[in-house]
Amino acid sequence: MKRPIGVIDSGSGGLTVRMSIVRELPGESTIYVGDHKYLPYGEKPAGFIRQRISRLIRYLLTRRIKLVVIACNTATVAGIDDYRKEFPGLPVVGVVPVVKKAAEVTRTGHIAVLSTSFTAGSAYQKELIRNFTRGKQVINLAAPDLVTKIEEGQTDTPEITRILTASLIKLRGKPVDTLALGCTHYPFIRDTISRIVGDRITILDSGDAVARHVRRILTSNNALQRSNGQTHRFVTTGDPVRVNRSVSRLLREKVKFIGVDLD
Repeated sequence: MKRPIGVIDSGSGGLTVRMSIVRELPGESTIYVGDHKYLPYGEKPAGFIRQRISRLIRYLLTRRIKLVVIACNTATVAGIDDYRKEFPGLPVVGVVPVVKKAAEVTRTGHIAVLSTSFTAGSAYQKELIRNFTRGKQVINLAAPDLVTKIEEGQTDTPEITRILTASLIKLRGKPVDTLALGCTHYPFIRDTISRIVGDRITILDSGDAVARHVRRILTSNNALQRSNGQTHRFVTTGDPVRVNRSVSRLLREKVKFIGVDLD
């Protein structure tokens, strides 16, 4: 039996990262866990988030995963070092905004990062911006309530547009030419963001960078799978009927989540 890659998120946003992993590593099996019962994480204390991620990782270990991706920016900044200390034999990959890439590709020297309020205000992200964007001007934006709306299957509704416009209006008149998405839910609304900010701004997300990093780790550990027979499982701590309905709208294809009790 192939040992799968585990992917964790507060809800359905990590599916965008999982899609990048499957594209990069088509021979790999995956098991995805969405903690829909407790989303959004952005409104929870850091200690609670760390407890939830620890519980989800322990569940995935019973499924013999060989690596886990914390496909949630909020959960990553809440305790990536804690997860690695708690599970020293397991490669743990986090997700952070691609600010380094944004700093490399900007032509004007002005970039923006769009995240949840928790992530935008975290010391982790502020240090990330400090370390990788020296000499660049960075606007750190928070977009509250977006995750909940996206989890309902909304991507281009008046409510999504209203929330985004309230955050992105701060870019008006600024020479920003690159926007890094700091939440794995946000690629689902990339087209709506693009319509608001216009063609002059390049939009970047973390999915492909994370997938390449996973490849490097598995290659180094001699754990890369290239044969056929891969399987993909989807698990939720929430209501699977509701999750399947909303995810089908987001992905435009049917995905079957199975409910589990992980309290």
